[in-house]
Amino acid sequence: MTAEVFLDSNVLLYSCSAAPDDARKRQVAEDLILNRPFAISAQVLQEFIANALRKPRLGITESNIDATLQLAAMVRVQPVTHELVVSSVMLRRRFQLSQWDATIIAAAAELGCKTVYSEDMNDGQDYAGVRVVNPFK
Repeated sequence: MTAEVFLDSNVLLYSCSAAPDDARKRQVAEDLILNRPFAISAQVLQEFIANALRKPRLGITESNIDATLQLAAMVRVQPVTHELVVSSVMLRRRFQLSQWDATIIAAAAELGCKTVYSEDMNDGQDYAGVRVVNPFK
């Protein structure tokens, strides 16, 4: 199973959001999920669940969480390994990223993804061969 792109947790959150002001972003996220072969990481799943539970305004239900976990069973999911953390520390230092964002970039690189869809990092920035694109701009 090959993935063209790597999705950050905000894409998963918007795809499930019931908040009226997220309607446009929800459509963009759904389109990415349905029309692009993508990969994620165990970290992305954890961030999705933590934020879904912590942000009641999104209206994400336990059923949404279960559906997202079922979706994750059909795509490549990069585990967080010791090697991945070491790679992410090097990326964090080189690019002055947060450790969390550096781990996203490292996971995408490990899976061979050249693009990360995220609204949390610098749109258009190339991080050692992995380019960040903000699909919600």
